[in-house]
Amino acid sequence: MTHCPYCALQCAMGVALRDGHVEITSDQGLCQKGWTAGELLTNGSRLTTPLLYGRAAPWSAVLDHVADRVRELRAEHGPDAVAVFGGGGLTNEKAYLLGKFARVALGTSQIDYNGRFCMSSAAAASIRAFGMDRGMPFPTSDLAGADVALLAGANVAETMPPFVRRLPRLIVVDPRRTPTARLAELHLQPTPGTDLALALGLLHLVVAEGLADSAYIEQRTSGFEAVATSVSSWWPERVERITGVPVSRMREAVQLLKNADKAYILTGRGAEQHAKGSDTVSAFINLALALGLPGRTGSGYGCVTGQGNGQGGREHGQKADQLPGYRRIDDPAARAHVAAVWGVEPDELPGPGRSAYELLESLGTAGGPRALLVFGSNPVVSAPASSRIAERLRSLDLLVVADVVRSETAALADVVLPVTQWAEETGTMTNLEGRVILRRQALSRPAQVRSDLEVIAGLARRLGHDFPSEPGAVFDELRRASAGGVADYAGITYERIEAEGGVFWPCPGEDLAGTPRPMLDRFATPDGRARFVPVEHRPAVEEPDEEYPIYLTTGRLLAHYQSGAQTRRIGPLVDAAPEPFVELHPDLAEQLGIANGDLVRASSRRGAVECVARVTDAIRRDTVFMPFHWEGANRLTNPALDPVSRMPEFKVCAVRLERRDDAASGVEAG
Repeated sequence: MTHCPYCALQCAMGVALRDGHVEITSDQGLCQKGWTAGELLTNGSRLTTPLLYGRAAPWSAVLDHVADRVRELRAEHGPDAVAVFGGGGLTNEKAYLLGKFARVALGTSQIDYNGRFCMSSAAAASIRAFGMDRGMPFPTSDLAGADVALLAGANVAETMPPFVRRLPRLIVVDPRRTPTARLAELHLQPTPGTDLALALGLLHLVVAEGLADSAYIEQRTSGFEAVATSVSSWWPERVERITGVPVSRMREAVQLLKNADKAYILTGRGAEQHAKGSDTVSAFINLALALGLPGRTGSGYGCVTGQGNGQGGREHGQKADQLPGYRRIDDPAARAHVAAVWGVEPDELPGPGRSAYELLESLGTAGGPRALLVFGSNPVVSAPASSRIAERLRSLDLLVVADVVRSETAALADVVLPVTQWAEETGTMTNLEGRVILRRQALSRPAQVRSDLEVIAGLARRLGHDFPSEPGAVFDELRRASAGGVADYAGITYERIEAEGGVFWPCPGEDLAGTPRPMLDRFATPDGRARFVPVEHRPAVEEPDEEYPIYLTTGRLLAHYQSGAQTRRIGPLVDAAPEPFVELHPDLAEQLGIANGDLVRASSRRGAVECVARVTDAIRRDTVFMPFHWEGANRLTNPALDPVSRMPEFKVCAVRLERRDDAASGVEAG
């Protein structure tokens, strides 16, 4: 028994090889991505041989070359000349060893990962409010017992379909009428980039109409008065003008939440992937606190995690500002603890480096890294302003990519390292509810394929460091490094995970139970109280204008996952969603002279992409939508960063849309 390679539900599945075909079994009702996950293991798409400058080469020669070039670049430019970029799909063991490799073997501060593009705003807001970032601080099974849930910016019916079965009546906030919104009792359809104003308006109604839970606020929170004052100017009519959401629907949403005995407020990437994403999540948390939801059994606030190990991936050291156990890298006590586990002096550990986009954008520039090692990520597709990032990758002296397929990023690499897939390796993942689960190796790997752990340990050995490469040994070291941290895994073992069906962190001792609901008695703040955080709405960094008059928002499709590097190589999924497209409203299509199926050109200040038009009334008239699973959508998106989380503003920018023949001839459409 192992677990699905895709989203953060991490559904359990059986995997067996029969007559050359991988057979998937599960009693959890997998989505189509899960049922077809075995195809990539055998369909010939995956990498099976190391490549050195495009030619097959022995592992020893390839790793020797990488180590030699790393030594040369460090000697010439200093330790920060070599950078590392990880992924939210890596196991906890890989994320941990990658962070250790960067800071001990390379001595570089330049490490971050694609999870910065995922949950970072929700993480920052949760830490401000609760003193802890655990995406969902409750088992997902609790949701089924609630009366209602407000889901802001998450299309779970497509991104994690089995999750839908666990949801109560829904209020959905989304500028599109997505499959999830169609399931909702109430759909609030705001202008892209105005979720924060909407949350402030909902809280204004709660306060102004005396619906706040005063006893809960007094006993379990601090800072309410400042927030109540700050939302006094966000009366519903003002919010309607900004968001386009009718006052009547705002009032209905508030009544649904207030009349529920048990309720949840959940945020996803649609609310979070903004240059004000941390403040937007704080506004929704403030709403949850005013209603008395967090820290109660059957109610609360949670973040719908996207990547398979989006939670665990940032807890153990591949994020620029963190050490294992979710410790801050600038905390002297944290540095001392982890340094002791690693056998180095605390002052040998580098300080915090650049965040993900800032790291990628600095590659090859004066003072920036000259080499990049990429594990489990495809930034040529997934980074904002992606044409710029591709240029930066091409400028490097050395680009090394470890992956299972030749992704768009691997296609640019000097060195490509073929690594094991999910069913060919053992390791732990931490799902969206903070439960640590175990993926057991189910199949043998191809002869010339190595695990990421073996690759990291092999490079470390060539650089003079002895790292473990067996998953169990790495996890035991991770347990020691995380002990005493916020994300304490010290009491979690492979044996316990299998016996208990997963173990929730924190779990500081083998004789102690895990913690499925860590906020019931107190929050993880110094005084045990949750903190209200005053925030103010501000417009998107880039609003439509005469030259670029349309909002663009991006998102996912049922058939594909993340950058599509895996799913775009699986036949049934390609059949279901074969190509990129732009979705636009019939009124906008008529205005621009675009018909369904036309080839169109979408342009922003950062680039352009051509794709087919899909005309639908499921989107606002002022907005177009593009899925980001293909190289192209993120050529358009805005790399403006949230000042707290350093999350780019993926979810809103200004674009121009033209029929391809009009664009080619220079004729302005419309």
